[in-house]
Amino acid sequence: MTTGKKIISIITIIIVVILGALLYYRYFFVFGEGVKAGELNYVVKKGYVFKTYEGKLIQSGIKSKQTGTLQNNEFEFSINSKQIAEKMMSNGGKFYELHYKEYKNTLPWRGFSVYVVDSIISVKEPQL
Repeated sequence: MTTGKKIISIITIIIVVILGALLYYRYFFVFGEGVKAGELNYVVKKGYVFKTYEGKLIQSGIKSKQTGTLQNNEFEFSINSKQIAEKMMSNGGKFYELHYKEYKNTLPWRGFSVYVVDSIISVKEPQL
């Protein structure tokens, strides 16, 4: 193998490794994890090619994006498990504590949100 071919091979390998690392960081690296709590607004299964479960929690309290306006805190998320989604669908309107993972970007088969719920910590009746 000539020196020119060795250099091209090494550069190609370096480029492939860098692209692989960037793809992993953008789509598979767990940027954050946490727990959100609130009243379940909805869970739906939707999508054109990849059907994913999407949901929304209404969190207690109010939040203002602009000065002088009030708005509910909402947490929109995707669900990675059919069993979790079905449990949530059958208990709509209840107060949930959900564990989630945050990614940098979405993937079509993972859902529409960068927040992906992977477990239910607790389910309670909403407080009036």
